[in-house]
Amino acid sequence: MEKVLFIVPPTIMFADFIKPDYNTRIVKKKNGDFTSVTTDMPLGIMSMSSYIKKYIPVETRLLDLNIVLNKVESFNYNSFVDFFQEAISTLDYEPTIIGISSLFTSSYQNMLDIAKCCRNSFTDAVIVAGGGVPTNIYQEIFRDSTCFDALCYGEGEKPLLNLIKADNKLKYFEESNSWITKDKTIKGESFEYDFVEDLDEIPFYDYDISNPDEYEINPTITTYTGVDNRKKSFHVMTSRGCPHRCCFCSSHTVHGRKMRFNSIDRVREDFIRLKNQYGAVTFIFQDDHFMANKQRALDILEILKQLKVTAIFQNGVALYALDREIIEAFKNVGVNQLVLAVESGSSRVLKEIMHKSLNLNIVKRVADDCRALGIYSDVNILLGLPGETKEDIEDARRFLKTIKANWFRVVIATPLPGSEMLDICLKKNYLKHGFIDCNYKKAVVETEVFTAEWIQEKAYLLNLELNFIENSDFRLGDYRTALKGFENAIKAKSNHAFAYYYASKCYRALGEFGKAKEYMATAKRIIDENPFWSKYAAMFNVEPVWENGKGALN
Repeated sequence: MEKVLFIVPPTIMFADFIKPDYNTRIVKKKNGDFTSVTTDMPLGIMSMSSYIKKYIPVETRLLDLNIVLNKVESFNYNSFVDFFQEAISTLDYEPTIIGISSLFTSSYQNMLDIAKCCRNSFTDAVIVAGGGVPTNIYQEIFRDSTCFDALCYGEGEKPLLNLIKADNKLKYFEESNSWITKDKTIKGESFEYDFVEDLDEIPFYDYDISNPDEYEINPTITTYTGVDNRKKSFHVMTSRGCPHRCCFCSSHTVHGRKMRFNSIDRVREDFIRLKNQYGAVTFIFQDDHFMANKQRALDILEILKQLKVTAIFQNGVALYALDREIIEAFKNVGVNQLVLAVESGSSRVLKEIMHKSLNLNIVKRVADDCRALGIYSDVNILLGLPGETKEDIEDARRFLKTIKANWFRVVIATPLPGSEMLDICLKKNYLKHGFIDCNYKKAVVETEVFTAEWIQEKAYLLNLELNFIENSDFRLGDYRTALKGFENAIKAKSNHAFAYYYASKCYRALGEFGKAKEYMATAKRIIDENPFWSKYAAMFNVEPVWENGKGALN
């Protein structure tokens, strides 16, 4: 019987993990502060595991190194390689096939290092990789590593099943158009997807390959201010594909542009099983385009309502489909927070650069509807796209200040492999630091009109302005809601001077003067001692003082 070991690399590079940047979320361990690591359930692996088990006897095991990183109380390794080697060598498992999943380039080097560690520990195993990174930059992988036998092109259910069935696996790699080998890349061969067209053919995902309780510590979910109950959360995906052509996205290179859906009956069946068998309370949707079919979305929300469970939509939802009816449907199933995929506050950028046909008037209406219904709205914003100008960013800033959203996630546009954005950057030589190690926190794009440093600073200034200086909840007198956002920022960054300062103002407005005084003193101490915060305090005229037993309203 074949024994498959699936490995998920850390979603962060070693240098970034051990030395958190100013704009990253922090996790405290016994030996210091480290950058928080995302731990989403690996649905692709769970799907592949259930699919191959449907057709052939096989044993599978999962090693999610993000989970391991989050669980360790102290991190005392000189490199991730030492960490990987220890985690792999202590496995009580002898795999015949090792599959490494790499979705983003921030895990690129980790993927290579893990493959090398696996080659050292399991000399006879077949080592493969799949996901967005191997699908799009396989030439770079074969250039930088000799440890991979092949790389999967696109989704992996059928290619992996056929690999397990093959008697001569290396020969199969050369014959299949869904597997990439070094020889094929040298010959310039092209590759083809081998999708499961009817998603109902994939059995109930293999959640048992993981320990679901370990994913409840997911730092990403803790950033959802409007979500109260994060226990018993399970990631789900009810569709694949996305027909839209957003310049910054590359999901189509793995899942295609054609929408494929699980049937509503199948969705109901899976959700009932998750609730009854695993005690699921919250479903975290990973669909790239949940709103592709409005009636289907309403049907799924009705299933959640009947089961008395709720949901989080982590990838954001398309605003054009969010009319009042469907927003009310979200609210009726206890969805208290929605991530709104706005992406830019500039009409020109949306239309001419991003290829998003989004009317900004819809953004205002959706934010207002969410506020009226008591749904916390989280707006995604990207800065630093090739073709974007400083005037565009200023237009976006002015518009976004008029939106009554609760919070803004301002991130830096990242040239993902397979995206139009990366193609443009390579063609025009806009990349300052390359793209292999980039993420949404680091600017690597420089054009004729802005530098990477300017975008880096502008993104942080916009974050401070929208979420603190011009915070909608605070301006509207909703101090309890504003306080949730500010204290969430404190959890992410314990020395966030502006978060303490505005949280103090909220406590003062609510009549809780003891807490207000404590927080104002903390804000003052941080600003006085930290040049980073003293610079921004002077820039925005933030001066923490306490006069006559009450906080000043500077």
